[in-house]
Order: sequence, then structure tokens, then C-alpha cells
Amino acid sequence: MTNFHSFRPGELWPDDHGVHINAHGGCLLRHGGKIYWYGEHKVEGRRGNLARVGVHVYVSDDYYNWRDAGIAFDVKNSGSTAVRPGCVIERPKVLFCPRTGKFVMYFHFERDSSYQDASIGIATADAPEGPFQLREITKINPGFWPENTPPELRDPARIAASAAKLNRISCGENPEAARGSILGACVPTGQDSRDMTLFVDDDGRAYLIYSSERNSTTHVAELTDDYLGRTGRFWRIFPFRWMEAPSLFKHNGKYYFIGSGCTGWAPNAARSAVADSLQGPWTELGNPAVDDGGELTYGAQSTWIEPLGGGRFLFMADIWRPDNAIDGRYLWLPVEFEGERPVLRAPREWSLESL
Repeated sequence: MTNFHSFRPGELWPDDHGVHINAHGGCLLRHGGKIYWYGEHKVEGRRGNLARVGVHVYVSDDYYNWRDAGIAFDVKNSGSTAVRPGCVIERPKVLFCPRTGKFVMYFHFERDSSYQDASIGIATADAPEGPFQLREITKINPGFWPENTPPELRDPARIAASAAKLNRISCGENPEAARGSILGACVPTGQDSRDMTLFVDDDGRAYLIYSSERNSTTHVAELTDDYLGRTGRFWRIFPFRWMEAPSLFKHNGKYYFIGSGCTGWAPNAARSAVADSLQGPWTELGNPAVDDGGELTYGAQSTWIEPLGGGRFLFMADIWRPDNAIDGRYLWLPVEFEGERPVLRAPREWSLESL
């Protein structure tokens, strides 16, 4: 059994069996007095960048010490032939739905490493440790336009230009995205979704936040009250800013966003923003990582921000190791504030009690 009393960012983090925790790109869920950590299960080498096993879950009483609770979502027993070893399952996020009593998991899904599906997978379970069974793989809000669509993106000529070469438009910073209307080209079949997260507001309404339009623009989509569907209401935020790795939290009535630029597995400078409404307008606040190493977010990329109560927040990020995926590390840091700006610093070791 482990007996940790502090976080050591970037170091090996053994579970109750002494094995490095295998829950990458994940999230936390507090339920029934326990804390559940869900994340991508990796295997050794570059082959571990694809889903060979599924989504792992760990359980804790204190955020430091984690019991291995097994595979919550198994790609070999998902309930669908669409999900199989060698597909892509990234950034799994889990919510408990109080209306239905179900645990609901969302994840970014691709059939293979070509990354042309840009879909979401949704799975449900009756218990937090699973097993989760697949409900659907889908695009988002087919037939609907965002509530704040600018008129130029409805232009048929722009839509046709993007539709003719949709799969050839890069997911990196590409001016082609702003010249056409990837948004309009995707309306009939639904919007692309790559890096994503979930957020539940104070009123219990849940939202899916995801990189869309070939990663050029972030979307916020309202979920139905069972968390399984989308209402058709969604908004574009950070247009043509090419954001990945979204994470959100709410503090003193304001919404905060921390994400990254689009550089694949390689780290880059984090980005932060604040808004009075989840739908925007958002004001960018720059890189929240302020000390040495912060120019590359200490080698990590955001995945989740956990509210701890009392105005305290835990920032979770991954240090990706694509050449040996199973060796990916975790960077957990406290969120500090300078005025209304969230700030990250990289201590060698810290504890919740120090906040």
C-alpha cells in the first residue's frame, strides 16, 4: 500500500500495487465520499498511443493514494463492434447524472490513427467503477447552427469551398480554415469534435466543450438533462485561435478556461481566459504558467480542473511520452490567482494542506 501525503509533479506515481498510475488525459469524479480518477490506459511503446485496453479507473480517499479499480471501459467488451483495440479513445470524462442515477462517460473517438472521424463516444454505467457500455458514437448537433454564427459562415460559396476539401484541411494553424466555412460544411452531418471536456454549471446543466472546425475554433454544446444527448444549442468561442486540451472551472461567478495551442504531443505555452458567461464573450489572459519552464507549461498539457471547495482548485495536466506512451507522467498543480487571473507555478512537491 502507498502512503503519500503530497504531490510530486512529473514523478512516477505508484498505485496500491506499486505500479505507475495508468490514467492519462483524464478527469476526477467525487461520488459517495470517494474520488474516482478516469483516464486512458496506455501500453508500452508508440503502439500505446492507440487504445489497446480502454479507460482505467482508480479510487482514492485523499487525492494522494490511489487504489487500482480496473478497466472501467473495455474496448474488447464495449458493446459495439465499432470500438476495438487499435482505435483512438482520448480524454475520457465522466459525470454522475442525478436525474437518471447513471454514470455518463464522454470521450474523443477515432476508428484509427488517420484521425478523420472526429467523433464523440458516449458510454454509461450503473456504478462509478463500471463496466461502462457504449451508447453511441456520433458527431455533434447535425442540422443545427451555433447560436452565435456570424453571417459570413452561412455563405453558400464559402461552405461549398470547404466541403470540397474538408478532409484535406490541416488541424494545425491553417489560414484555410478562416477563408472558408468548415462550420457550414459540417452542419448536415454534425460538427467535428477532437480534444474535449465536460462541465456542469451551478444549475446542474451540463456542457460539452470541444475543439472543432479542424481545431480552429472551440465549441460549447448544451447537453440534455440526462447528459446523453445534445439540445441543439451550441456556441462558438475562441474563433480561429486553434485551441486544444480544454479545461474549465467557475470561481466567484466567473468562468475560467485553460487550454493549449495545437502542437500535437509536443508541449506549448498554455492559454487562459475569463468570461461572465460560458457562451462568451471570453477575454484571453495569456499563459497562466508564470515561472521557469512555464513557457512550455512545464512540459505538460491541461486535461481537467477539479474544484476542491473554499475557492481552491486543482489543475491536472499530462506530460505525454509518445515514444513510450505508458511512461506518461502527471502534473498536478494548485491554481492561484493574481487578481482575476489564474496562475500556475511548478513546485517540486506540495500538498493540499498548504493551500
